[in-house]
Amino acid sequence: MRITPDTGLLVRMNVKAIGPARRLLEVILSGPHELVLSEYLLEETARVLRYPRLQKLYRLAPEEIVEHINLLRASADIVSSFVYKPVVLADPNDDPVVYTAIAGQAGVLCALDRDFYSGEVISFCRDHNIEIMNEVQLLARLKIG
Repeated sequence: MRITPDTGLLVRMNVKAIGPARRLLEVILSGPHELVLSEYLLEETARVLRYPRLQKLYRLAPEEIVEHINLLRASADIVSSFVYKPVVLADPNDDPVVYTAIAGQAGVLCALDRDFYSGEVISFCRDHNIEIMNEVQLLARLKIG
């Protein structure tokens, strides 16, 4: 299965994180599943990991952030995408995530952000054969499959 996580999940997948997002990364990396990412998602993840509140939570050194991004980059199919039509009307900054999933032919867009769960976004993704689910739902699906 090809999977595009949103930035929130990519942040929660860091080496010092515990919980379902980190577990999901381990499951994906153990195969046969594939991460589908873009440079936008990698840059956004690195930027967000530097936020003071996340630094307080994870205490990641700058080199640990770089290592996390390098792990994601090395483990993923990195695709180029272009936002040609607004989809996530509540937060246009989330549009590149949707278009990354489309460009990479992901089967799942894994997200915590509630903006991805609006009817318009779900319908748009469904039209591109992409299911939206959170990390707990996806973990259950991957363990069954």
